[in-house]
Amino acid sequence: MTDTAPEITRGDEYVVFYTGGPYDGRSDTRISTDGTWETAITVIAAFDGKETQLEYISPVAKHVGEQVQVTYTWDQNESDPIEAVEERYDA
Repeated sequence: MTDTAPEITRGDEYVVFYTGGPYDGRSDTRISTDGTWETAITVIAAFDGKETQLEYISPVAKHVGEQVQVTYTWDQNESDPIEAVEERYDA
């Protein structure tokens, strides 16, 4: 048995899973605009009213039944820094 990357075509839907960072365990559904999945995803998240950019990279795709699932890993070095919880409420 060989491991081959699943194929998708333009307009196909795929499921994204986030690993690590603030989005760990979350999922999303995306539509391919060019017959591939994204090589990286930037997520804009709000923490205490401040917007933060989180970078997720290194996609790993697989077929699960009829569905293509792509897992992305948090890139802490390329993401905006996130304040520690104990530092958010300084007076």
